Amino acid sequence: MIATQIPSVPIVRLDDVHLTLESLAGAVNILRGISLEVAVGETVGIVGPSGSGKSSLMMVTAGLERATSGAVRVAGADLGALDEDALARFRRDHIGIVFQDFHLVPTMTALENVAIPLEFAGLRDAFARASAALGTVGLGHRLQHYPGQLSGGEQQRVALARAFAVGPKLLLADEPTGNLDQDTGHQVIELMFDLRRRHGTSLLLITHDPELAQRCGRIVRLNDGRVAEDRRVPAARMAAN
Repeated sequence: MIATQIPSVPIVRLDDVHLTLESLAGAVNILRGISLEVAVGETVGIVGPSGSGKSSLMMVTAGLERATSGAVRVAGADLGALDEDALARFRRDHIGIVFQDFHLVPTMTALENVAIPLEFAGLRDAFARASAALGTVGLGHRLQHYPGQLSGGEQQRVALARAFAVGPKLLLADEPTGNLDQDTGHQVIELMFDLRRRHGTSLLLITHDPELAQRCGRIVRLNDGRVAEDRRVPAARMAAN
């Protein structure tokens, strides 16, 4: 008997997604018909000029912003069909997010910041898991430090530990090195790609850095809210980076 291969469902599928937001000057069309698929385990760099819709694309994919029209499916779920509570649970269980400005709670220690999503998931060993996650990013000695006591690179490592602690299927990273110096940014990126490989996580990486985008298997260029280019990165070039 010949086994029938069942095609895998894309981790991300956007079909003709539009996003229109109101401003004092009237309606602003941010996304203008984005259609995009990301395979399970794929790494995609999202590039384009400021105002092209990169961050808005990430927000829609995370369910942090609702598409005005079109369909957004992530990990098999139709995000448009979920209410706000269901979206929050979905993000908690399936999506890790890393922002340029870290988004850590300043009044919580590094350990507490990482434990938050684990506690929300109802895990009794949330703090043990958070401690292990911080150890994985080299911060096992900084568990009780507050964000204000950590360097920028250390804060982004805490953010990475938090993002990967729940074993996300998809990581969304929006300019993760934007607030870091070159050497620290390089260390953080190496760590992020290493964690992604270990967890088998799909990655959508928003960046202005062409060299960083080349680390991904595919580059999607946005312009004026539309996909202007979608190309594969040669394996040899990825290896060189």
